[in-house]
Amino acid sequence: MPSTLPDFSEIEKAHQRIQKFAHRTPVMTSTYFNEKTGASIFFKCENFQKIGAFKFRGAFNAVSKLTHSAGKKGIVTHSSGNHAQAVALASKMSGYSATIVMPENAPKVKVKAVRGYGADIVFCENTTKAREETAQKVMDETGATFIHPYNHPDVIAGQGTCAKELLEDHPDLDIIMAPVGGGGLISGTAIWARHRNPNIKIIGAEPKWADDAYRSLKSGKIEPVLRTDTVADGLRTSLGELTFQAIQRHVDNIHTVSEEAIISTMKDIWERMKIIIEPSCAVPLAAILENNLDVANLKVGIILTGGNVDLQNLPFA
Repeated sequence: MPSTLPDFSEIEKAHQRIQKFAHRTPVMTSTYFNEKTGASIFFKCENFQKIGAFKFRGAFNAVSKLTHSAGKKGIVTHSSGNHAQAVALASKMSGYSATIVMPENAPKVKVKAVRGYGADIVFCENTTKAREETAQKVMDETGATFIHPYNHPDVIAGQGTCAKELLEDHPDLDIIMAPVGGGGLISGTAIWARHRNPNIKIIGAEPKWADDAYRSLKSGKIEPVLRTDTVADGLRTSLGELTFQAIQRHVDNIHTVSEEAIISTMKDIWERMKIIIEPSCAVPLAAILENNLDVANLKVGIILTGGNVDLQNLPFA
């Protein structure tokens, strides 16, 4: 796997590669949130993307770049969430088999979705070591290609196509925001946005209970996630070497938010915008509201990352 960050040209190529297969998701606005913040906010709705999340973009780009001979040996990844579903569907669409390593306590709704896309599942203990060792075993036995959930240049380039579309629709944004988990989305977003507009502010947001990216940006080295119980389950992952490089080079700031703010903002978006989003999506808007960020009279783009939630286990039910 290449060890360098993609540049804007790789994001352009990724967009050409995926645009016939991925949805060009809508951008929505809300008078309520505009009045509440004083800004003009443009929500890029990746909750309407295939598999219900932006992750399809990166997974499909990475899978579609494989040679046919490599693809026929199969694809493998480890994930308990949206990347698992994304790789499963991207592999199926490309005619390849996929094996997804998932922790034993993975949400049943996500296990069901992965199986529905035709992938095989290998369960393991809920530790990073167990996931990596199990995936390596599959690769050793089958010769399958591993696609990392975020620390992969083709995945990062694919995720950057989301910001490309948003800035094509609204080229005069003053700020672009995305949540930060492993960092694939904020990396692709930052690379494209900085190319498109050197003066745009690029801001990440993450839970206070999973503030590794915030601490990493401050310390200058990758800091580990210290706890994994945030309601924003898509943001519990530590950064990778590539994504940390992108954040250091291009991201202006990362703000953290409380669990209470995430849940209340998620509920507000459901009620006011009539769309289903998962907790991770609410984090950037929560950062504006809870931290009283000065966005008055500015145009702010926010990527709503996905809408895969367990309807039997809503945090505000």
